[in-house]
Amino acid sequence: MKDLIDKAEILVEALPYIRRFYDKIFVIKYGGSAMSDAALRASFAVDVVLLKFIGLRPVIVHGGGPQIARTLERLGVESTFVGGLRVTDDQTMEVVEMVLGGKVNREIVALVQRGGGRAIGLTGSDGGMIRVTRRLVDDHDLGRVGKVIAVEPSPIAAVAEAGFIPVIAPIGVDDDGVTHNVNADEAAGAVARALHAEKLILLTDVEGVLDAQGALIRQLDVTEARKHIAEGAIRGGMIPKIECCIAAVEEGVAKTHIVDGRILHAILLEVFTDGGVGTLLTR
Repeated sequence: MKDLIDKAEILVEALPYIRRFYDKIFVIKYGGSAMSDAALRASFAVDVVLLKFIGLRPVIVHGGGPQIARTLERLGVESTFVGGLRVTDDQTMEVVEMVLGGKVNREIVALVQRGGGRAIGLTGSDGGMIRVTRRLVDDHDLGRVGKVIAVEPSPIAAVAEAGFIPVIAPIGVDDDGVTHNVNADEAAGAVARALHAEKLILLTDVEGVLDAQGALIRQLDVTEARKHIAEGAIRGGMIPKIECCIAAVEEGVAKTHIVDGRILHAILLEVFTDGGVGTLLTR
């Protein structure tokens, strides 16, 4: 009987959040270990399908860096990185489009549908959805690596309004129609801003944002986040994620979350429990 009561209490705890977020858009960046571990993949699919069935509007933007790297290695193509970004020539971009827009995107669509949902795969080049310019890092030309300048939300909205979960590969297109590789966090943030999303959730391979002593920071605002960056408590690969979240909340996204995707049902635990499991960043 106690187990049954505990389950009922979990539902009661979730009820205010379900009511608050009904019909709201959640943009979820899916990547890292959550994409490679079978149990985590199934957990992610169940989370997203549950969000849809209780009346929320999830949108998935996915990565695929490790899958691209493995494919390039099999083809004997050497990868070069500048500032953590893959230099992308024409040959590499062919592989990026094949892996992200083809293999990975279709796998995620199938994963969601095996979990009981309905999904449609898109790339940022569909309908000129994700518009980019060529990105430079310290005056280094990275080739076909894009910096997002705009998102046309109507293709995403059309898919969502038809009852499907949009699954978006981070491929952008410039004014000449040339496709570019886009960082998945950046793409997710831009999509969230364009859709006026309630939440942007970044699944990562760390607990969340940690302080100087290595303890998880449960919540912080933009001012505190910038202070942590300036003092060096937030560093390395976490900085671009925080900057992505800051840009999102400053341009209308209500709240952003950095969540450990290695935890089963991490999205549900973050969104529908009082404590959460990651870091919440607000204005």
